[in-house]
Amino acid sequence: MALYHINTKNIKAAAQTLNAGDTVYLSGICLLYTSDAAVYTSRDAAHKRIFELINKGAALPYDINGAVQYFAGPTPTPKGLAIGSCGPTTSSRMDVFSPKLLDMGLGAMIGKGPRSDEVCKAIVRNGSVYFCAVGGAGALASKCIKSCEVIAFSELGCESVKKLEFCEFPLTVAIDCHGGNLFKQ
Repeated sequence: MALYHINTKNIKAAAQTLNAGDTVYLSGICLLYTSDAAVYTSRDAAHKRIFELINKGAALPYDINGAVQYFAGPTPTPKGLAIGSCGPTTSSRMDVFSPKLLDMGLGAMIGKGPRSDEVCKAIVRNGSVYFCAVGGAGALASKCIKSCEVIAFSELGCESVKKLEFCEFPLTVAIDCHGGNLFKQ
């Protein structure tokens, strides 16, 4: 097991070197008009809305290709902080959506808990990666988030899509693109 410091803009290339059990400190943001990939929050309600757009052939709120999805619904932001508590939600609730998004170029996912066989196959097929963040430590994790901007579906409140700037956000590689899976080892 190894330790890596990775920027989101290199997530697809970095995924090729990662193995289940590795520790990753993830940093990065998508700045307007650049090709840097970002971390975007997305949970059940946002995924449903994204798929409505996909089914209509409409533009998505962000470029899926190379992006990182964090299955989280941050609490309201306290005054003077970048974000409220921001821990992972159970990833299996997004299993119905994830294979298609991975096939569209999604670089990585962050959440907690095991994933379905279909998601695992899509991770391998697309050279992506699934990270786990520590559950129950959302207040601590929020200290590694330097900015938060609602970019879509603001009416969904905590489930709106937010663009996050990560700085050394601690993660564990749970499922790698070589078929390694911490939940099956």
